[in-house]
Amino acid sequence: MPRSEAVQLVEALRSRGLRMSAAESCTGGMLGAEITSIPGASDVFLGSAVTYSNGSKTSVLGVRESTLTAHGAVSTETAREMARGSVKAYGSDVAVSITGIAGPGGGTAGKPVGTVCMAVSDGEREVATRFAFDGDREAVRDQSVREACRLLVDFIGGRL
Repeated sequence: MPRSEAVQLVEALRSRGLRMSAAESCTGGMLGAEITSIPGASDVFLGSAVTYSNGSKTSVLGVRESTLTAHGAVSTETAREMARGSVKAYGSDVAVSITGIAGPGGGTAGKPVGTVCMAVSDGEREVATRFAFDGDREAVRDQSVREACRLLVDFIGGRL
C-alpha cells in the first residue's frame, strides 16, 4: 500500500502537468520504489538515480568534487547539486534529492546518525534543508522518503 505522502505527490504533479525525477543516496531507491507502487505514476515520474558513492554523485549527477571535499556528501550543498543534476539528467520539470547517514555507523559529532539533507530544484529555483531523524536505519530511511514527498509537494505548490 503506497504511503499517503507519495499518493499526494503523484496527484500534485499530475494536476500541474509536471514530471519529476529523483537523486537518492541513503534511501537506495526507496523513494522511486514508493512512487512506482502507485498506478499511473509513469505519467509524472521519469526515474531515480541511486548515487550511493561519491564517485557516482560526481559521474552521474555532476556533483563537483570540490563540493564533496568542502562540505561532504551529507550537506545541503551536495543535495542542491544532486537535485540540479537530476533535473539535467532526466529532463524533468522538478527533482528531489536525498543524502544522509542512516546508520548505525557513519555518524560524527557534527553529522550524527539520522542527519539527512534534501533539496528540490526546478533547474532555476532551489530549496534545501537538513533533518535530524530518530530511530534505526529503516526508520531514518522511511522518514526520509516521507519528508522528500512532502518537500516536493510544498515546493510545487508554492509553499516553499
